[in-house]
Amino acid sequence: MKTIQAKMHNSISWAIFTGLAALFLFQGVPVRSGDATFPKAMDNVTVRQGESATLRCTVDNRVTRVAWLNRSTILYAGNDKWCLDPRVVLLTNTKTQYSIEIQNVDIYDEGPYTCSVQTDNHPKTSRVHLIVQVSPKIIEISSDISINEGSNISLTCIATGRPEPTVTWRHISPTAVGFMSEDEYLEIQGITRAQSGDYECSASNDVAAPVVRRVKVTVNYPPYISEAKSTGVAVGQKGTLQCEASAVPSAEFQWYKDDKRLVGGQKRVKVENRPFLSKLIFFNVSEHDYGNYTCVASNNLGHTNASITLFEINEPTSSALFQEEKTTAMTPWKAPGAVSEVNNGTSRRAGCIWLLPLLILHLLLKF
Repeated sequence: MKTIQAKMHNSISWAIFTGLAALFLFQGVPVRSGDATFPKAMDNVTVRQGESATLRCTVDNRVTRVAWLNRSTILYAGNDKWCLDPRVVLLTNTKTQYSIEIQNVDIYDEGPYTCSVQTDNHPKTSRVHLIVQVSPKIIEISSDISINEGSNISLTCIATGRPEPTVTWRHISPTAVGFMSEDEYLEIQGITRAQSGDYECSASNDVAAPVVRRVKVTVNYPPYISEAKSTGVAVGQKGTLQCEASAVPSAEFQWYKDDKRLVGGQKRVKVENRPFLSKLIFFNVSEHDYGNYTCVASNNLGHTNASITLFEINEPTSSALFQEEKTTAMTPWKAPGAVSEVNNGTSRRAGCIWLLPLLILHLLLKF
């Protein structure tokens, strides 16, 4: 009977204490400057989302009752747990310290926590503020975009975090310098082909590494021919006319001669197309092939053309080459100070003997 009465008395005492503690907390009653230094809580506690937060309260042997409260909710009173949250556990309850731990902290755990003690039937409180930091997260960003040159675009990048993250935009390009925007929005007026490529949004708040996302911007423009050079080829040789054009989307190429379109599949002529490049190949050039050709490059935004000439060049004939080499070979070499004896038979025979190996070598190389 006495045990039951003691438990009832203890429960009533706790109820009165916690009720007074909650009342003091609700009314915002602070510890008076003339009071003892206890209960003494920690400074503000800062943790990252997902980590554990430890709340400590320094006490001494004059304390008869102690509790931790969150706003008007009692978390622990002595060794008794009053809240249902399994993440809140009691760490220490000694004559010098009373501490609890909140595991896997989330943003809704942020706020004031109060250590309340009772000494000589007078409740006293000390407050600590829990600050929860959250890593930056990009929750909304523009999709990849394809737009015609000269148009205006607006890119959006929305990020969350605690503290609020700083959002920046930059163009991933060898010629780009610094940030294009230090805001959630990036506006580009009259975009040019040089501004196409990847745009990077970065959100940072020093809690964790910056979060980065990219948007690909494709700028469409009509073709322009960057290279179209005339070529000289001899009759019977292989010749190639080349036409290079830049365009987005890629250009389609066509070749014309005298208003007649040339197509691949012919015996002596082949059209070879690649992105940004077209070749007109002649396998065995004839007199009929010489003349002006037109390269036409087009896409859905426009077209352009260039005139290219296949002209004839003359190659030296084999007989002319042989005559030139023969003349050179038959001319004797005279050393400085040498005397030519036209009527001297011995000199003539020596000259013939000297020329004979050279003639044999020439004939071997020729045939």
